[in-house]
Amino acid sequence: MTGQRSDARRNYAHILAVAEAEVATQGAQASVERIARVAGVGSATVRRHFPTRKALLEAVFKQRVLVLCERAQTLRDDENDSRAALVEWLRELLAYSLAARGLADVLSYEPLQDEATQDSCAGVIGAAGASLLRRAVDDQAVRADVTIDDLLTLIVGIALATENYTDPAAHAERAFRLAVAGLDATRT
Repeated sequence: MTGQRSDARRNYAHILAVAEAEVATQGAQASVERIARVAGVGSATVRRHFPTRKALLEAVFKQRVLVLCERAQTLRDDENDSRAALVEWLRELLAYSLAARGLADVLSYEPLQDEATQDSCAGVIGAAGASLLRRAVDDQAVRADVTIDDLLTLIVGIALATENYTDPAAHAERAFRLAVAGLDATRT
């Protein structure tokens, strides 16, 4: 984007701000046509900046995903219980997935690690979580056969399964606690 004219950069930023508001209320199915209308541009302009719905959603969540990744780094570097750090980060990822309607959809667009590009939301989240998981496995605090794809699939599944409940956070927390119980290294 650095090679773009200043008006194109402003256009991109404005479209992205409108898209963030629309995704916050409508989730991943936010209408590209409505985003264009509210932004005061044509849908072709939106598609020029964001050629696919996935590209639009990735841009909407990019900054917040980076904050989650920084949080993973902080938790990994702490001398605290590695399992507790992993669980805390997964809980924060779940909470954000529930609050930021559409993030779970973005993470479920592709096999989480197999095909995720390094800078996609799924790729970045996967790398951040993998470092926490690796530490917990090395400490024998989490089962060695658990993968980051397993954990992200659980989070995405819980978020998608509970997002339409009257109180999604309560239902998600219960499902999360049940899932986390299966991480213990002493279980098989």
